[in-house]
Amino acid sequence: MSTDTLSTLFRRDLLRLRREIELYRREEILWRTTGAIANSAGNLCLHLLGNLNTYIGRELGHTGYVRNRELEFSQRGVPRPELLLGIDATLQVVTTTLASLPPAALQQEYPVLVLEHPTSTEFLLTHLTTHLTYHLGQINYHRRLLDV
Repeated sequence: MSTDTLSTLFRRDLLRLRREIELYRREEILWRTTGAIANSAGNLCLHLLGNLNTYIGRELGHTGYVRNRELEFSQRGVPRPELLLGIDATLQVVTTTLASLPPAALQQEYPVLVLEHPTSTEFLLTHLTTHLTYHLGQINYHRRLLDV
């Protein structure tokens, strides 16, 4: 897989994330949980931004990003425009970082241990695309279920 392919997938799904957040008719529903739905769409959005800014921005792009994973799941009421700006900024970090990676970097070991065993950068980036789409699907379902 090439960095161009990965960049295309991240761009596509971050733009889909942006659209999902925009589609909420009532902004307060972004933060609602109910029954077995333990994570709000707003918190899942914050989690995705933290995840990508950490594993792509900080580790590969050397952005200096400092993650507060606990806050990603506990913070409430971030205004929708702020979430949208965060998505836009994350998209910029991801595309800039991937564009700067030489093709050989994909075959190198990812610089930190994220999963159970060391992986190549390509494997970790592929994992991040599936993580993004997994939570994107949850956000879509959350919106259709609760924003009625």
